[in-house]
Amino acid sequence: MTYSSTARRNTLAAALFSALIATAAAPAMAQEKATTLDKVTVTGSLIPQTDLETQTPVMSITAEDIQTRGFTSVAEVLQQSSLTTGGLQGGQTSASFTQGAEAAGMFGLNPGYTKYLINGRPMMSYPALYNGGDTFNNISGIPIDIVERIEVLPGGQSSLYGSDAIAGVVNIILKERMDGGTVTVRGGSYTEGGGNSVRLSAAHGFSAFDDRFNALVNVQIESSNPIWGYQRDLTRTTNANGYTAQVPGNDFAVIDADTNRLYMMDPSNCASVAGQFGGTTVMGTRASGLSCGSVYGAGYKTVKNGKDSGQFYSALTFDVNDNLQLFADLLYSKEKTEYTSGSNYLWWGTKSTMGGFYDQSSGKVVNLQRAFAPEDIGGQGYNDVLNSDESRSYQVTLGAKGAAGNWDYSASFTRGEYKLTENKFMRWQDPINNYFAEHVLGPSLGTNEDGWDIYNPNWGAFYSAISPEDFASFTGYAHNRSRTWQNLARAQVTNGSLFTLPGGDAGFAVVVEGGSEGWDYSPDQRVLDGQAWGSSAVAGNGHRSNYAVTSELRMPVLEQLTVTASGRYDAFKIADNTVDKATYSLGLEYRPLQSLLVRGKYGTAFRAPTLSDAFQGTSGYYANNSTDYYRCGQLGYAPGNTADCRYDNSVSVYSERAGNPDLEPITADVWNAGLVWAPMANLSISADYYNWKIENEVDTASTDQLLLAEYYCRNSLPNAASATCQNVADWVVRDAAGNLSSLYTPKMNVARQNLQAVTVGFKYLQDIGRFGALQFSGNYTNMLKREVQSEPGEDFQDLLGNPVAMWNYDNYAKVRSDAAVAWSLGRFTTTAYANYVGKTPNYLAGLNGYDYVHTASGKAAGKWGSYTTYNLSVNYRAQDDLTLSLMVNNVFNKMPEGQAYSYPGTSGTPYNSAFYSIYGRAVYAQMKYDFGK
Repeated sequence: MTYSSTARRNTLAAALFSALIATAAAPAMAQEKATTLDKVTVTGSLIPQTDLETQTPVMSITAEDIQTRGFTSVAEVLQQSSLTTGGLQGGQTSASFTQGAEAAGMFGLNPGYTKYLINGRPMMSYPALYNGGDTFNNISGIPIDIVERIEVLPGGQSSLYGSDAIAGVVNIILKERMDGGTVTVRGGSYTEGGGNSVRLSAAHGFSAFDDRFNALVNVQIESSNPIWGYQRDLTRTTNANGYTAQVPGNDFAVIDADTNRLYMMDPSNCASVAGQFGGTTVMGTRASGLSCGSVYGAGYKTVKNGKDSGQFYSALTFDVNDNLQLFADLLYSKEKTEYTSGSNYLWWGTKSTMGGFYDQSSGKVVNLQRAFAPEDIGGQGYNDVLNSDESRSYQVTLGAKGAAGNWDYSASFTRGEYKLTENKFMRWQDPINNYFAEHVLGPSLGTNEDGWDIYNPNWGAFYSAISPEDFASFTGYAHNRSRTWQNLARAQVTNGSLFTLPGGDAGFAVVVEGGSEGWDYSPDQRVLDGQAWGSSAVAGNGHRSNYAVTSELRMPVLEQLTVTASGRYDAFKIADNTVDKATYSLGLEYRPLQSLLVRGKYGTAFRAPTLSDAFQGTSGYYANNSTDYYRCGQLGYAPGNTADCRYDNSVSVYSERAGNPDLEPITADVWNAGLVWAPMANLSISADYYNWKIENEVDTASTDQLLLAEYYCRNSLPNAASATCQNVADWVVRDAAGNLSSLYTPKMNVARQNLQAVTVGFKYLQDIGRFGALQFSGNYTNMLKREVQSEPGEDFQDLLGNPVAMWNYDNYAKVRSDAAVAWSLGRFTTTAYANYVGKTPNYLAGLNGYDYVHTASGKAAGKWGSYTTYNLSVNYRAQDDLTLSLMVNNVFNKMPEGQAYSYPGTSGTPYNSAFYSIYGRAVYAQMKYDFGK
């Protein structure tokens, strides 16, 4: 039966592939045994083949690796990868735009530069935007207990996988078949407190009709508690070990509107609010004056989300006849995450509403600032006002595959939808302002000679607790709803023996794809209307359709030399524009010895304009300290000589930014070269070099570049700025007197960057006789270069050598690696896993550069030292159908407390939360029961 043997040999070969990786078998050894193996399709090629190492490096993480190394989620697997050299926003990133989601990326590039697949098919985009402006994939809703393996392809892969595959491709392969069933129960906790979790997973395989029908069904349910800042020493209070003295928060503050000096207006010197924040509020002394506050206020935030989730997954196949198999799979996920950013983000003040007022008692123009303590909230305090993100998603595929002569074929249709509701705790604008106007400010007493409103505040009311009933009167929840959807039809034909060459049979494949996708982000109308105090939102919606044609030709020109070429054409219909891009790659595999593979690949990659880049709505802001080059030019000042011009850095103009449907694709030239050496049958070593040149990156148009372009265009000079003269005509508005009235700064293709990296991997298996077997493995990444040009004509900025130039200062590590040692003996398997992060710039260096020394404290800018954590697991097969496991993650309870010295004493998170974790040691116990086999 041609079709069924193909399906089964692929399953067998995939299993053999995993076994070879797990036992560190050398690629040359695999090649030597190729006559006994059927061909298998692996990520990185459309053509089945027997070689397990090819022109495209592939890092494979098996289900066994995931379990024995202590990983608790797919996100954790990828975030701890040696390829993840950049920082990421997530649960520890207080008040991020997508705090309830989990992201990962490669080589420090934006997460959206990595293509994510499930079973070879693209994942749907998360409805909310990473960092408030970029499309990305949330990788949290994948049931980890049913993952068969994760394959990671570094480097540009657009010639096979299309848009987004600039940094690389991650293919998360879920199990398709199972004999019998399994039930897994896992529970865990952190020794520092918080984060208790329990996970239940059950899977079962079914077969019928003489094994022509097969089905796999899996259900996974998980619940975990949050970790609060007050449960960790480093985040319990404001920074006690910083380069400035620890000071309480400005929880009750009166601030000079002109000088930012603090004034104490409470005659009781904070005694009346001493019960706030658990009785820790005191009068605090700062360099700028006195205020009432608590050092413990910083701890009332979550540093790890609480989470309840459930997933259902099923895969089905039915053999119609010898040449046709029908297949289907469904993945459904439902999640609820809970978090809060604490009192730093839950407060009221006058600056944003009235800019300041004239205080009759002091004769000064001041602003008030008042944070809300757990006692104001009542009940369980901040636990009662958690934000929550609730999501539901599904992805279903129906298809058929088979064979006709030498040709294999497949056709499928995939439909997916992702819905998200963000329940955000809000302060309502009019009720909160009215409350403080009635209880604190009192009636307006007119205006002074400078136009400031005059008040005689009730300072006793300001320095006092608020009843929970009053707090509830001006707070509540807003509900932001968003959605993405995706349709994809795909057809592929493959011939593994198209013609014969001296080195063997040539393989050929063609894929045709077509589909559509949409995005709709609809914030609560009250937020859009400005009814939420201190909060805003940007709506957006749009859709695009696309089609693509991909081909690949693999030619074993000689026994030692194989050449692979692939090409792809993509076209996207975005609004009224068609954005198309052709990409290609050419790869070489040369085997001068059975034990040595030399490989290389050159190609192009791209990222099409995302739906958020094209359709994100309009938001307003004020462009402060802008230089009006055109008006300065009228006064005789050239752009490089405006220091004495009265319009130099003196303009504050209302501006608007938004998406841009006229964007071009981000493009990249990418190449890699490396080798795989297997000097012994049980040892393999690989080393690869990668090089990227990325152009046309998207960023919001610079107001400075727009005003500079206006100077060139209005004076009929060559325009060297990023904005065109047509942009100037459309985006710069002046009044009748020639003064700037408004600017429009949409997203534009303006930036470039260059990257270079080296990766190394090794696997080694040692049989130690009656003492069992040892398996060693490791991966290493070294970023050799990362430089960015943020605007055309500017110098490239070295993000690795000059931390001041970094977009997120210290969010890049030059070196990252991991290693594992597994010892198998009888019914026991013990695995030790180490994860290493190289030196990163500290906070002072990120602000001021490596040469900076803080004068008062003597604390110097520099690098935070390398950071290594260790996981340990023991698996015991108590009986043939029962396995017991104990996992300890971060065995030595490593914390990033040494970073605190480079943060000020006002910081509530004195460590790089985008890169390091303060969760500490975690202990998990697991029981897995197999039945029905």
